[in-house]
Amino acid sequence: MTPKSTEVSSAGHKLGSLIGDWFEEFFVFPLLTQVAAQLKLFLDNRFVERSARGDKIIWKDEDGNSVDYDFVLELGGSKTQVGIPVAFVECSWRRGSRHSKDKARDDTGKLLPMRETYPTARFLGVVWAGDLTDPAREFVRTRDIDLFYAPKQKVIEAFSINGIAIDYSDTASEEAKQPIASAFETRITSRKRRAVARTLVNLIGKPAIDSYVDRVRARLSALPQEIRLILRHESAPIVFKSLDAVSDFLRDPIFRMDEPQANYIYEVTYSDGTEFERNVASIEALKELHAQVEALAAHVGNL
Repeated sequence: MTPKSTEVSSAGHKLGSLIGDWFEEFFVFPLLTQVAAQLKLFLDNRFVERSARGDKIIWKDEDGNSVDYDFVLELGGSKTQVGIPVAFVECSWRRGSRHSKDKARDDTGKLLPMRETYPTARFLGVVWAGDLTDPAREFVRTRDIDLFYAPKQKVIEAFSINGIAIDYSDTASEEAKQPIASAFETRITSRKRRAVARTLVNLIGKPAIDSYVDRVRARLSALPQEIRLILRHESAPIVFKSLDAVSDFLRDPIFRMDEPQANYIYEVTYSDGTEFERNVASIEALKELHAQVEALAAHVGNL
């Protein structure tokens, strides 16, 4: 016989997964679609079939590790071509506050390597719904990761307004949870799920949605103020004040101790005070990084 503790958790876990899937598809997906439309970017996610990738949204970090993300905004991306990554976003629903800090560590641990790998990954964010502790939210913010938060009570209210019960007491039995999970899975149509999402948007408020779009735009709009190219054998960097100056130099680069196997450092300081630094093994890699930064700056300038 299955232990009672396992029985009690099974229906609750199933319902949590169903609500999480609803939140990702009917709230976060439209939210980021709005961002992508306004900023003229391609939004990659599991709801979009794309020949340019496999089943998952995989990006590699600086060490070559492959990581699966919920949403990635790309410059120049399409269904047949992978673009330049400019934003990575993770989302989740948490019914209870237990292990909130662990979730914060997990999501930030996935996101932060992208900032160190791609100079254009200017926006890293989490979109959370549910019951999350202040320390968990503060943990995210102190790592310079954007947080959009939909409190648990507003999610419950959005469903309730549409005649759907999703809440239960912490001591609820399996018999009490199972009908809620089954009803959610089998009786709630896509139309009803969209209606709940619209209600949640109204409860959160349009200004909060608009400010999120503005936050993404502001982060991507911070322009490079100083670019430094460094040959690792040298102590002094070559410093540039404009993107064009770097491009001119890279057409025919001359370092004082240029060697075929030399390692280089590409550093950028942006107008919002943030910095990017990456070690690369060739001039071609320097050119590739700089081309990505140029492309983003030009795109934002044309919006």
